[in-house]
Amino acid sequence: MEERRGRKIIMFPLPFVGHLNPMIQLARIFHHRGFSVTILHTSFNFPDPCHYPLFTFRTIPHSNAGGEDPLTQPDASSMDLVAFIRLLRQTYAEPFRQSLAAEVGRGETVCCLVSDAVWMRNTEVAAEEVGVRRMVLITQGLASFCAFAALPLLRDKNYLPIQVSRLDELVTEVPPLKVKDLPVMETNEPEELYLVAIDMIEGANSSSGVIWNTFEDLERLSLTDISSKSQVPIFPIGPFHKHSDNVLPTTKNIEEHVTTNWLNKQEPQSVIYVSFGSLADIEEKEFLEIAWGLRNSEQPFLWVVRPGFIRGTEWLKALPSGFVENIGQKGKIVKWVNQLEVLAHSAVGAFWTHCGWNSTLESICEGVPMICTPCFTDQFVNARYIVDVWRIGIELERTKMDRKEIEKVLRSVMTKEGDGIREMCLKWKEIANVCLGKGGSSSKHLEKLVDHVLSFDS
Repeated sequence: MEERRGRKIIMFPLPFVGHLNPMIQLARIFHHRGFSVTILHTSFNFPDPCHYPLFTFRTIPHSNAGGEDPLTQPDASSMDLVAFIRLLRQTYAEPFRQSLAAEVGRGETVCCLVSDAVWMRNTEVAAEEVGVRRMVLITQGLASFCAFAALPLLRDKNYLPIQVSRLDELVTEVPPLKVKDLPVMETNEPEELYLVAIDMIEGANSSSGVIWNTFEDLERLSLTDISSKSQVPIFPIGPFHKHSDNVLPTTKNIEEHVTTNWLNKQEPQSVIYVSFGSLADIEEKEFLEIAWGLRNSEQPFLWVVRPGFIRGTEWLKALPSGFVENIGQKGKIVKWVNQLEVLAHSAVGAFWTHCGWNSTLESICEGVPMICTPCFTDQFVNARYIVDVWRIGIELERTKMDRKEIEKVLRSVMTKEGDGIREMCLKWKEIANVCLGKGGSSSKHLEKLVDHVLSFDS
């Protein structure tokens, strides 16, 4: 441990919650093994450093000479995600190069840069200029990465753009996915999406190593496929959040206490926890169908409705008068929860989720069955694996999400029909625990990763 003192790792996350959280978890893992960590973060969505006292944060200013951050202007909120990522990369390319050079020039030995895969070319050139080795963190699963990497090929084979008549057709190049499962998103710049995919692959292959928040047993076939094609070392050391150094004491705020107290009053495995992540939004009509479906299922539910989730409507304004009062103690609607704590609570019996990779891993680790309603990109791939490969969830497609279908699916998961799924969930929970234990695959890969990073300046 002592030999690593004074050795720094610089990290560069993408400024979205689903990307920042695993980067922070990885930072804790590195810190626990004696490295100091500096996080370079865009001025856009800059986090509160007070929440992360173990690390040093540096702000990367935007490059707009006019002074106003183009990513916070009114039109940015309505921009499609592909266009937004393009603008993000353009806005911070030169400021990142300058910030990295300044950080390296501070004198402390820098072992490497760990950057989010989406940044890629921005970080590759900058790292080469200052002579720092670059590793890549990929925040999606191995299976979804394989599918995303295949997008240019699938376009050439006419699977893309997706045709409604082919939605249920099997994609033989990336089984078990169907056409409707391909990791695409609505965008006015489809060619840019393919360029991002190509850039991620080339950037990963030109790096000094790729870190994955997954574990061998969960995605063994995808890992074998990627390993056979990869030119660089691969380190599947997940689930990040379950490493001992990521289990931290927390101080609860008032809202968390209220939520925990409500959960404590519910029967074991009786509550449906509902959350669709930090980016997805829905129409008011969809919101109302979800609300009535939850209500009519007669199952206790904890529903996270974050501000901005319903397009064009303030928080719960769309609900009929008296709806919240009518559900009483049967349901609870909140703006935010500590998801890790909620999924670990004995009262939670199912998780209705958008199938983001972080949420998927967290649910697997707690043995909680999933109801899958993916919204975009890798979420479709994750949902297919949850339902058909790992057999730990049931599908509830967004296009079929009326109140009667919602009620039917929720009841089926929470009754005896869901017992087989629940049994598989407990098996995967145990497998995840084993991989993190002494001699487990993730533990072994972590030791290899630490040795790999230390070798950079030897």
